[in-house]
Amino acid sequence: MKMKELHELETSALVEKLESAEASLNQMKLNHQITPLENPSQIKSTRRDIARMKTELRQRELNK
Repeated sequence: MKMKELHELETSALVEKLESAEASLNQMKLNHQITPLENPSQIKSTRRDIARMKTELRQRELNK
């Protein structure tokens, strides 16, 4: 997910996406420990998406 896409989302939608991404990351980590994922780089990309979402939320908080 690109930063431009995150700028266009409303805050409530961004929070929902963040929560679902965090849940997805936890599930991926758990599944990867049991049986290796076909594409373990998904964990890395999801982690970075979460960081982008948190950054955008923090910027919105500071700009109020």
